[in-house]
Amino acid sequence: MEFNSLIFLLSFPFIAVIYYLLPGKWKTFWIFAASCAFYMCWNYKYIFLLLGVTSLTYFSGILMDRCRERKTKKYILVFCIICSVVILFLFKYFDMFIGTAAALGNLAGLQIRRVSLDLLLPVGISFYVFQTLGYVIDVYRGDVKAEKNFVDYGAFVTFFPQLVAGPIERSKNLLRQMKKKHELNPEYCVIGFSRMLWGYFQKVVIADRIAVIVTSVYDDYQSFSGVYIMLATVLFAFQIYCDFDGYTNIAIGTAKILGFDLMTNFNAPYLSRSVAGFWRRWHISLSAWFRDYLYIPLGGNRCGEAKKYRNLLITFLISGLWHGANWTYVVWGGLHGIYQVAESFIRKRSRKEKKEEGAVSRALQWLGTFAAVDFAWLFFRAGSMEDACGMIGRIFGKFGIQDLLNRDMAVAMGLGISNIAVLAVALIILVFSDLIKEKTDVYKKIWEMPMGWRWLVLYMAIFVILIFGYYGPEYDAAQFIYFQF
Repeated sequence: MEFNSLIFLLSFPFIAVIYYLLPGKWKTFWIFAASCAFYMCWNYKYIFLLLGVTSLTYFSGILMDRCRERKTKKYILVFCIICSVVILFLFKYFDMFIGTAAALGNLAGLQIRRVSLDLLLPVGISFYVFQTLGYVIDVYRGDVKAEKNFVDYGAFVTFFPQLVAGPIERSKNLLRQMKKKHELNPEYCVIGFSRMLWGYFQKVVIADRIAVIVTSVYDDYQSFSGVYIMLATVLFAFQIYCDFDGYTNIAIGTAKILGFDLMTNFNAPYLSRSVAGFWRRWHISLSAWFRDYLYIPLGGNRCGEAKKYRNLLITFLISGLWHGANWTYVVWGGLHGIYQVAESFIRKRSRKEKKEEGAVSRALQWLGTFAAVDFAWLFFRAGSMEDACGMIGRIFGKFGIQDLLNRDMAVAMGLGISNIAVLAVALIILVFSDLIKEKTDVYKKIWEMPMGWRWLVLYMAIFVILIFGYYGPEYDAAQFIYFQF
């Protein structure tokens, strides 16, 4: 069930009303049941996989909590991690690795028949597997006590606002909230509804409109010169940001209406002046997960420069693979690892020379960071390494700035002049919003407005989304990009 589908828009008010009418002890059960129903709307068969992963980690946590011997706890943890990783591998990576092995074998003169499991990728599997693994690792470390109530734990894992695309929550935050008494709070409802509206604006006004251009160019890049490929790549940076942050804002807003606080997952990432800064602002829950459960256990930055760089590269290569079963994602992750190694060298030299940063220097840092991040996005979006290399070749070999005036190419992008104008205005609003949110809580400010002005703002937002959302001639709710991960 997508957030921008009619069934969600009709069912969520019903879920919220029933939730607040139920007595305290039944509220969590209702969340658990509604979350399972939410997931079953996609494919009812895969609810057994979701509940299986939930049960595996639930009982693993209890067993570790009861064990006194550290060694036995470790065996339970390793078993749980192996089972979870195997599940993820079979559903997401098996075909990729078998295909790669077959291709390498054929290059070596070996005739290897490619075998495929042909399994449908479960929506959100990477998110809920990582969320449950974080929980069992926390129990093993003694950071949290094992949850004894299966309904509370099940609601934590399956919580429908963040189930299929995050943020990847920690038990210290979300699981504890399952035990709190939640009463209807008008302030939370207004703040949550405001955030949901901003998420819908990002998704249907900006991301879905940009998707038309990006899909047209990337699916047939040989028909476009390099300047259009570069333009589409720059626009994709905003598409994926608005798509993913839009989902996150709807998720956080939905949870807020129900009385839950989810962690912030984005913080104006394209205002960063370094790639390291970008990752402190982009997909914060995933960055924190890899930092706490992979980078630091590998030794982090406490084991010398060489091993620090090794740890960075390993972390980002695995992060790339987490995003998808394609070597383009691994290259994308590897590039970000290389960027951070290079930045570490530059920062070390700058500290020695004690250079002061002026406005021009800061502007160049921002531009360089955006260019580096955007170049990596090309691999993220490309369908294959062959396509990615082909597009890079056209950017550097057949750029053709004059082709911006080529009517045939411009028309082939798929958007008319009116939609391009709406997109330009929406992107200006997006940048302006990110700048404002650096200094103030906009959603809180909306709540603090006089009631008349508050509802005027909210109604205007609804009007803008309905009028200027890109629904297309044969509209169907466009799936959020990160649902596939």
